[in-house]
Amino acid sequence: MTSEAIRIVVYEDNPDLRESLSVLLRGSMGFELIGAFVNCEKVAEQMEALRPDVVLMDIDMPVANGIKGLKIIKKIAPEVNVLMFTVFEDNENIFEAICSGAVGYLLKRTPPVRLLEAINDAYNGGAPMTSSVARKVLQMLPPQQRTADNVSYKLTERETEILNLLVKGNSYKMIADKCGISMDTVRTHIKKIYDKLHVHSQTEAVAKAIHENIV
Repeated sequence: MTSEAIRIVVYEDNPDLRESLSVLLRGSMGFELIGAFVNCEKVAEQMEALRPDVVLMDIDMPVANGIKGLKIIKKIAPEVNVLMFTVFEDNENIFEAICSGAVGYLLKRTPPVRLLEAINDAYNGGAPMTSSVARKVLQMLPPQQRTADNVSYKLTERETEILNLLVKGNSYKMIADKCGISMDTVRTHIKKIYDKLHVHSQTEAVAKAIHENIV
């Protein structure tokens, strides 16, 4: 866990689940619940006022749903890590959430301990997903011609090493520790990897690396 409490905002319209999540987060060391709301109607004002590290976002909510809220958050506060937490595991919702900037996608059957781990992973640069969702993300991508190696993308040795660690599920912090570099340096390398692979998220980079045998 991080040494500082991770500041979290929850969007969930079910009052019982919202209360359960609030109790879990308030009672867990390393986490600070700073807001819990029934929908995303006032998400712009709430992000401006609260500045959370991680948002736990339901999809099906009245007035303003989670996909709409996600898009607003990524527009006005792109540094906020939005983790979807929903019952929906259909391709359409998964695809729209990932393409709109969600860093992870968990189903509501996720056990509390795993949920806390996922929030921590999201905060530290990971892309936590329920395994069935991760499989669907990979299946959504069309089969591609495998490259012999990373020559086509001109990845450096260090960039290839970091991409390989991402594929293995390491967070930014874990990559920094394993490579003996700072978190900022990891972020710089990952930005260059995204540019060279022509992708916009960790999920896309990992999927492309697997499908094209880049690492």
